[in-house]
Amino acid sequence: MMKLSNLKKNFKLKHYINYIGVGFVTILFTILSLTGNASISVQFLLEKIAISIILAVSLGLVVGFLGELSLGHAGFMCIGAYIGGKVSALLEGSMGVGFGNLVISLIVGGIAASICGVIIGLPALRLRGDYLAIVTLAFGEIVKTIFINTSNESFGGATGLSTPRYNRQYLFIFAFVLVLIMLFVIQNLIRSKHGRAITAIRDSEIASRATGINVTKYKLLVFALSAFFAGIAGVLFSFSNYRVQCTKFDYNYSIEILVMVVLGGMGNITGGIISASLITILQVQLATILSGNLAVLQNVLYALVLVLIVIYNNAPGLKGFREKYNIKLLLSKLFKKRQDPSNVRDDEAKWDRIPTKINVDDLLSMDIVVTESVTKPDKGGKNDE
Repeated sequence: MMKLSNLKKNFKLKHYINYIGVGFVTILFTILSLTGNASISVQFLLEKIAISIILAVSLGLVVGFLGELSLGHAGFMCIGAYIGGKVSALLEGSMGVGFGNLVISLIVGGIAASICGVIIGLPALRLRGDYLAIVTLAFGEIVKTIFINTSNESFGGATGLSTPRYNRQYLFIFAFVLVLIMLFVIQNLIRSKHGRAITAIRDSEIASRATGINVTKYKLLVFALSAFFAGIAGVLFSFSNYRVQCTKFDYNYSIEILVMVVLGGMGNITGGIISASLITILQVQLATILSGNLAVLQNVLYALVLVLIVIYNNAPGLKGFREKYNIKLLLSKLFKKRQDPSNVRDDEAKWDRIPTKINVDDLLSMDIVVTESVTKPDKGGKNDE
């Protein structure tokens, strides 16, 4: 019983809300997909949402928790897409496009991107702020230029790399399972002593070094882990499409991922998940509604919606409205437990429950003796008490 009560005290719903939300969506749409009630467009949308969540949360590890500005996340995704896509194309003849092909391609693409993350993490040891952003932005453009100038036999060159398409009915399920794995890794990292060291580096690198934190190790760890999940997102992108082209992974896409992180809140994993999902849904819906001659309005409306969201989140004049009408406050009012007078427990800090060295009755029965002070003349003729 004691273990059960301690488990209830240590259990915090906010630590598991991300697993519950993602798990619920995964189970719901898995049932709909397996029963034939989920259309192809919905399955494709879920694939894009899962990829966006992986990208946003992994970049949030660098930007939100480590405090480094990176604009090369699309470059890591490009490496994973090309390397993983090439591996899957090579394995297609021997083992087909099955679960084994998917797992091997994910591992190879993620490791390839992680190695590049370590390479970028090395100059990050000396660069910060705008300088690091320029280096990572240049890295993304270099990666794009390298793949676009390859031969048709290797990575397809300018026309892109042809990749096998995984079964659409199951790919989004594997994608959301990878989202859960990523959340488990990153959230447990952030709540551990290593996560506290990472956030300490964000707050003050000089103070972190002074307290003995290995800044070099943690920076490389964060960049490598973030790049690994970006590479996995790239492999999922290659399985979601029949062709991988470099034009997709330009600096605009890196900025789009950064927008997801910023709108969700710096260092807020739940906010990153919600922001990535909403922005992806918004893009797909605008592309569906605004077609033909109205396609030129897609970017205009998309940018306008983002501007309105930023104004709502940061305008000082709307602070009172945000505090009064926010989801957290509404949920707390909805699920607030009403206190039952019959279940009120005794105060654990009552005076008769706390052991003391002196009995209170003995203390109250003590006689107080008043002594008169003795005055002695000093050498100067003054009296001291």
